[in-house]
Amino acid sequence: MNATMRRVVIGATAVSMALSIAACGKAGDDKDSDSGSSSSGDKSIGLLLPDSVTARYEKFDKPYFDAKVKALCSDCKLEYANAAADSAKQAQQVSSMVTKGVKVIVISAQDSAAIKSSIQSAVDKGVKVVAYDRLAQGPVSAYVSFDNVKVGELQGQALLDSLGAKATPKAKVVMINGDDADPNAGQFKEGAHNALDGKVDIAYEQSGLWKDTVAAQKMSAAITQLGAKNIAGVYAANDGMAGGIANTLKGAKISGIPLTGQDAELAGIQRIVAGTQSSTVYKAFKPEAEAAAQLAVDLLEGKDIKALATETLTSGSGDKVPSQLLTPVSVTKANIKDTVIKDGLYTVADICTAEYAAACKAAGLQ
Repeated sequence: MNATMRRVVIGATAVSMALSIAACGKAGDDKDSDSGSSSSGDKSIGLLLPDSVTARYEKFDKPYFDAKVKALCSDCKLEYANAAADSAKQAQQVSSMVTKGVKVIVISAQDSAAIKSSIQSAVDKGVKVVAYDRLAQGPVSAYVSFDNVKVGELQGQALLDSLGAKATPKAKVVMINGDDADPNAGQFKEGAHNALDGKVDIAYEQSGLWKDTVAAQKMSAAITQLGAKNIAGVYAANDGMAGGIANTLKGAKISGIPLTGQDAELAGIQRIVAGTQSSTVYKAFKPEAEAAAQLAVDLLEGKDIKALATETLTSGSGDKVPSQLLTPVSVTKANIKDTVIKDGLYTVADICTAEYAAACKAAGLQ
């Protein structure tokens, strides 16, 4: 091969190598770009709520949470799923969110113990988990809720206040608690017992499983066991169950006795106005949802959450969890205006429909 030909071959080889290197470099750049586009999941936050029966979750918690996340992180992507009261379904939803690349999951556990392995699996894959409203088991990064023992104490004290002079150790009270699978139910129960024990006779106590139908059945059994005339008052752990109990009491021609609730559901507030429920507990949904959103965004951005989660609670799995606990408020007919109406949860028109117009007028709402 002469010198000229040799230079041509060497030059061609150099060009070929340069093109190959450039091609490799472009391929690598494309891969990084793909990774970057898929890492849009790096700013993805998931919200998992437990059921659609409890009115608050879809009507208040979700929209308040979504709005706050968007205000804090305009380019964050939001994923949402509702377990429809199915713990196995919620476990699948956790797995699905992890697969989608969600980096922070905020979860209100349908079953705090059953979800433990799903949370562990998510954390093992680098996902941060915030327990919302209910303290889930497993390595969660933070928890936001209300002081649930205080909730139960408020319920119990409201029952005593409604009983007045009838609150004696001989007064027979029916107690319908929430679902034992929900750690909050145990805390509500603890607080209620703190208030009631020794002051009234808790003559019948069962779980209503957060279901109005189950609570109604339990109330019917209590009436059969104790006798309609012997029941002084009823503790119901939430407004949904209180609705079922109120119907049972009406069917048994029992009226004028205290009936507690919780969650400040519209139907519960209307029953308070009408006099078929004596109290509820207002846990302002907006500050709770917004606190969860702030924690989620801060965890997403790697910020310290100590200033927000100032308390430490121990979950059922023994994990020490940084917690932010908000303050609940007892609601009776006397302070409806100063609580749920003042905060904009409901308007007077929402509460005072035609069915409740006369009662609203008597209560000073119209």
